[in-house]
Amino acid sequence: MCFSYGQKSSDSSTDMSSSHMYVKVNCFEIGLVSAKHVIGIILLFAFLLYQYRRRHLSRYDTIEDFLQANNSLMPIRYSYREIRTMTNNFKEKLGEGGYGLVYKGKLRSGGAVAVKMLNKSKANGQEFINEVATIRIIHHVNVVRLVGFCVTASKHALVYDYMPNGSLDKLTFSNCRNGSPLSWRQVCEIAKGVARGIEYLHQGCDMQILHFDIKPHNVFDENFVPKVSDFGLAKLYPMQKSIATLTAARGTLGYMARSCSIKRLEESRIRQTFTAMECY
Repeated sequence: MCFSYGQKSSDSSTDMSSSHMYVKVNCFEIGLVSAKHVIGIILLFAFLLYQYRRRHLSRYDTIEDFLQANNSLMPIRYSYREIRTMTNNFKEKLGEGGYGLVYKGKLRSGGAVAVKMLNKSKANGQEFINEVATIRIIHHVNVVRLVGFCVTASKHALVYDYMPNGSLDKLTFSNCRNGSPLSWRQVCEIAKGVARGIEYLHQGCDMQILHFDIKPHNVFDENFVPKVSDFGLAKLYPMQKSIATLTAARGTLGYMARSCSIKRLEESRIRQTFTAMECY
């Protein structure tokens, strides 16, 4: 019995040793698999970061190339620090939309400005170039003036003259709620002002400028003079062309021509129409 007991103890010791080895091998395998997963996640994150930075810097390089090529015709370029100082660290927000946020600012000369900070989805190279390239060649009483701009690898801003009376849609609905809608004379003057601005864009520049997003967000100065703004979707065409060829719809649903809202758009002659709005 003593022998048997001793033999059992030996077997038990062997089993325990094997069990310890099995546990150690399993821990090693689990650790190896976990390490592979961690390394894989790190490599994937590094690859995505590289692609993002590459695309982001590529856009930045595209904008910089454009600005260098047109340097003599560009408005004032501000640094991001100057934008922060101008807006008092973005203290007073004037509005917001799909493009980003607009803040009130003040130049060193004392003039008031509106600073439009483009959000990440709108701060791509082509839309920023569209706006700067279009407005820099425009000088008309019914088109908003671009004072300057700011562009860095991560921040894009456009600086415009400040319009204290806000946009047409806000002015219209505000007056309706207050029981003092715009008079028909004011409506006619506004419509004529917007028409003059669009006529200038189509016929008064070296190139035809098609806005593609005319809506009641046109803004006003102190004397209720309408000024066409927001040229992010604008396209430039030679004066001799009478038809604009598009590959996709451009503009805001509800304001663009019905022919432009067709999913498969081939060719469409762009017509700008005006609708007088009456408050009931």
